[in-house]
Amino acid sequence: MRTSRRGAVDPFIVMDVMEAARQAEADGRHIIHMEVGQPGTAAPEGARKALTEAMADDAMGYTVALGLPALRARIAQLYGEWYNVDLDPSRVIVTPGSSGAFLLAFSALFDAGERVAIGAPGYPSYRQILKALSLQPLDVQTAPENRLQPVPDDLRSLDFEGLMVASPANPTGTMLDSAAMGSLIDLCREKDAAFISDEIYHGIEYEAKAVTALELTDECYVINSFSKYFSMTGWRVGWMVVPDDHVRKIERLAQNMFICASHPSQVAALAAMDCTEELEANMVVYRANRAMMAEGLPKAGFSEFAPPDGAFYFYVDVSAFTQDSRAFAREILDEAGVAVTPGMDFDPVRGHQTLRFSYARSTADIEEGLARLKMFMAARGFV
Repeated sequence: MRTSRRGAVDPFIVMDVMEAARQAEADGRHIIHMEVGQPGTAAPEGARKALTEAMADDAMGYTVALGLPALRARIAQLYGEWYNVDLDPSRVIVTPGSSGAFLLAFSALFDAGERVAIGAPGYPSYRQILKALSLQPLDVQTAPENRLQPVPDDLRSLDFEGLMVASPANPTGTMLDSAAMGSLIDLCREKDAAFISDEIYHGIEYEAKAVTALELTDECYVINSFSKYFSMTGWRVGWMVVPDDHVRKIERLAQNMFICASHPSQVAALAAMDCTEELEANMVVYRANRAMMAEGLPKAGFSEFAPPDGAFYFYVDVSAFTQDSRAFAREILDEAGVAVTPGMDFDPVRGHQTLRFSYARSTADIEEGLARLKMFMAARGFV
């Protein structure tokens, strides 16, 4: 049977790593998971309890396409609490995870063949979703001196119809401050290009609070998710904020693409937003893990990285040890029992020289993983 060129997207390599780790565990090995970009904790207890209670009385049928009104209102309230932004709930759209939001945003903003600039390294699914929608991802090679975030000088000479930024970023954990984000918004305004801000790691920050694009402009798309800070990856519920005059277009697309986000997940998400004590307890673990990684990775020979401002990753230059990060990651899994992600997922040009290490799991796992990495590197004479 025939297939489309749009379906010829690259695999998500981290999922292949996860499968290899699963197979190793099925063979009886104890694997330390530093590849997984998700919290090691369950959804907040209050969220699970609220859903259990709701399921006793509610058939959990379709919601309206834009999402439960109470959830949209609570998300809008969050912007006041976190950023002092007065947000109209009518601009909030609940989506089937951030992935659903990307599909809606790219469909609403761009026509086939148009170009969307994305920083490299960056989340690989941006590139593949754009390709699947017959759009052209434009990889922008970012510089270490800019902490691997795009700056206007990287973009000024390029032609594009949209720019996607992420802060905190995956895989680096680095952030754009207000001035840096503002300069990119200004450049997009000059070029009549759409500005999209991926903010799914907001809430997981360390020294400074992340900046939302909504602090700087209403003429943007902001995408977020309950997956990371709210520890609800598998529930597949996220949201987006769009300009007033884009809501109806997004609503029509959402009606036809998804009907609605999962009703049970929306109920749980609403309750999760008030589980502050449990969520902040998770942050205590992330902070401890981050400090342990910042000390332990250099001791294992992995010293070339920009310390993350947020999220739960270290993105490390391993060019001193390999020119094939995928093979190197496989050796680490096979010999040390630590699963890590090769950089080819995030940067097709330079990713063969990088690895991403996640520290989202328990502190005990991170401690054990660092010890195994040090032994692995010592056996090769790298430390």
